[in-house]
Amino acid sequence: MKCSNSLRSLKKRHKDCQIVRRRGRVYVINKTNPKFKARQGGCKKKG
Repeated sequence: MKCSNSLRSLKKRHKDCQIVRRRGRVYVINKTNPKFKARQGGCKKKG
């Protein structure tokens, strides 16, 4: 899974790419072609 700074450009790679927010991170998922998976957002520090 690729980590990226900008997922807007990664969404344009394939017509079936979807942007999803999960647990404070942003993911690109693609059910027809899973090699286009990507993630944006680092770890949150516990304070």
